[in-house]
Amino acid sequence: MRRFSVGGKTVSVFLSEEPGAPVLYLNTFGDEGERVFAAARADGCPPFTLAAVSGLAWEREMAPWDSPPAFRGTAPFAGGADDYLRLLTQEILPAVEGQLPARCRWRGIAGYSLAGLFALYALCKTDAFCRAASVSGSLWFPGFKEYLFAHAPKRRPDCLYFSLGDREGKTRSPLLRGVQRDTEEIRAFYQATGIDTAFVLNPGGHHDQPAARTAAGIGWLLRR
Repeated sequence: MRRFSVGGKTVSVFLSEEPGAPVLYLNTFGDEGERVFAAARADGCPPFTLAAVSGLAWEREMAPWDSPPAFRGTAPFAGGADDYLRLLTQEILPAVEGQLPARCRWRGIAGYSLAGLFALYALCKTDAFCRAASVSGSLWFPGFKEYLFAHAPKRRPDCLYFSLGDREGKTRSPLLRGVQRDTEEIRAFYQATGIDTAFVLNPGGHHDQPAARTAAGIGWLLRR
């Protein structure tokens, strides 16, 4: 594993032993890249390099626009996703791939919770990624479903993975109650265009087994 800083973010790179293997970019709330990489390899994933980014200002850099807080007493969302996406594509991505022994076959993006929302948003703003996994994605975010329906990806994705816990919609927050409906409608929208998609409903709530769920999503992308 190699670790370095770019633009105030910590980037942990878990290198594949296979030259030219795909690269998956994972935005993390904490620093769970090592757990995700280990879980994916334990599950028998095809070879890949994982670039995990930590040190994010979560409610700002993963949010596409300003929005009220999801829960009372928590911070509001301050849309800074565009600024972070520029850092990711213009500085982090070249820094990661400059260390690789060969050009990667393809590049994907994955994320959990708000980072799952960001993964889909990134597809609409850049052609850098051709596959995405939105794992327990915050697809309840106000106006986000409508945004996706109105903005085509900058490049047609090879495939898209969605997952949720089956208890994620059972919450006091009115915003979050429709998350399964919103996720299924977004998945159906992309599936109707002929894009290869998957939707997996896992047992549990939002905070159950995030590393294993993320690894499962990455594994699905790698096996397509």
